[in-house]
Amino acid sequence: MALLERVSTLIRANLNDLIDKAEHPEKMIKQIILDMENQLLQVKTQVAIAIADQHLLEKKQKENEEKIAEWTRKAELALDKQEEDLARAAVERSLHYKQLSESFVQQVSDQKLQVETLKNALHKLQDKLHEAQARSEMLVAEHRRARSLEKAADAHAPTDGRDHGAAFDRMKHKVMRQSAIGQAKAELLEQSTSIDDRFAKLEKEDEVNRILNELKAKRA
Repeated sequence: MALLERVSTLIRANLNDLIDKAEHPEKMIKQIILDMENQLLQVKTQVAIAIADQHLLEKKQKENEEKIAEWTRKAELALDKQEEDLARAAVERSLHYKQLSESFVQQVSDQKLQVETLKNALHKLQDKLHEAQARSEMLVAEHRRARSLEKAADAHAPTDGRDHGAAFDRMKHKVMRQSAIGQAKAELLEQSTSIDDRFAKLEKEDEVNRILNELKAKRA
């Protein structure tokens, strides 16, 4: 996410280098600290939201597991009443909730990883902020001394000669390559979808028959 990218940039930032390159070091260090404080607040908010989302996903997973058990009981009841068609429908419904439950298992796992990532970013940013606050006055003083010694040389420093055109060309090539990869994936997915659907239908029918036979065997 964009927030983590900004936080990562702040964490990697070398305070000495930033101040050395700054036109107004006092303003730069104040701005760095302000940016860190703002990002820290945003990350704290995102951590809270991510934890809440994790709890919600876990609740949904539990609800689907309860639905599986409920529809399995209904299938058994239908078999007891000699209503095999109704039992089959109940088994199919239980498989539907089983699929949803498995999906939520993966989502919960992904969400837990996201929570840990955000927590790690929060701790690192807190450490970086404390470092910046502790060293701000010292860094500004060091910069002033260095600038006073290098003022004459800085006045004759060469202008920026970076080739921005080449950078744009590289970015254009990267975008075109990603677009081509996406199109190729879409074509492959379209070719495989119909076959996947047919096999999924066969596998589902086998699963329904297997569960029905197990339920019949239990009732025999």
